[in-house]
Amino acid sequence: MEKRPLKKYIVITSIFPPTEAVRAFASREGYQLVVVGDRKTPANWQQDGCVYLGVQEQIDLHPSLASLIPYNHYGRKMMGYVYAIQQGADIIIDTDDDNIPYNDWQFPNFEGDFTCSSPDLGWVNIYHHFSDQPIWPRGLPLRNIRDSRSKLTWQPSVRQNRIGIWQGLANEDPDVDAIYRLTSNEPCNFIDRDPVVLEKGTISPFNSQNTAFHKEMFPLLFLPSFVTFRFTDILRGIIAQPILWQHGYRLGFLKATVVQKRNEHDYFKDFESEVPMYLHAEKALQAVTEAVGRGSVKDDLLAAYQALLAIHVVEERELKVLEEWLTIVSDR
Repeated sequence: MEKRPLKKYIVITSIFPPTEAVRAFASREGYQLVVVGDRKTPANWQQDGCVYLGVQEQIDLHPSLASLIPYNHYGRKMMGYVYAIQQGADIIIDTDDDNIPYNDWQFPNFEGDFTCSSPDLGWVNIYHHFSDQPIWPRGLPLRNIRDSRSKLTWQPSVRQNRIGIWQGLANEDPDVDAIYRLTSNEPCNFIDRDPVVLEKGTISPFNSQNTAFHKEMFPLLFLPSFVTFRFTDILRGIIAQPILWQHGYRLGFLKATVVQKRNEHDYFKDFESEVPMYLHAEKALQAVTEAVGRGSVKDDLLAAYQALLAIHVVEERELKVLEEWLTIVSDR
């Protein structure tokens, strides 16, 4: 019996008119682009080849969740995930309106033989594998930014693995923190290398800028709505990795398949938004690792947030949004 093509959805949130990246993703064959608007998005937003969810469309789609997620927050992107899930998506790809795909933009298979890291390395700088520059990903604990390149070691042979989440890199203006931008801000074009996979106990930050989720891991798309903009996707990634490990999945990284033409930022405001990330990343990982492993992916996600609430990384109202989200992914 011939397999049906995978249903692949790309989700972006934007407050700008259609950008070069949006137009490029909208024209991709085999993918459906969904753009989520906000109160700052132009009222006449329109792009061929794209499903646009304005504020009213989000309310019509799922009023209870739409009412819980704050406006003018990156978390509204979740309404795009809801649309994709309701349409029967197999793969949901996160990206942003300033990440322009290369012609060869795509993600590897979610199961196969890949080069894998050594297990139990703790926090590692994945950029060390793809660049010789002194650069680190946003979310890497500050105590690790001067780690030796030799810390990230690889097993001697490729191994079979199931990948729950793939993270692609971005050239030119990659995802780094405000400390890097304020002190160096050198552009970076990563080395083209084969995809690699991080084994259990080896963790690196990942973001929402060029990232693909397999349907079994759709619950982990949840973006915390009451943490700062520069922490939300990083916290999501910290929570996701111990849950992946518990369910036999891994996080994979691949070469840069987009170039980022970054929207204008105030770097000091970025720094202020990142302060909770610097303060909480390590203890969040420890709390989540200790909390998960007692049920399904959805059960583990709820347990992770309950553990984070107990140590004051998230607020009580975050749990209300999460519980509503879990009713949506449970209905699949």
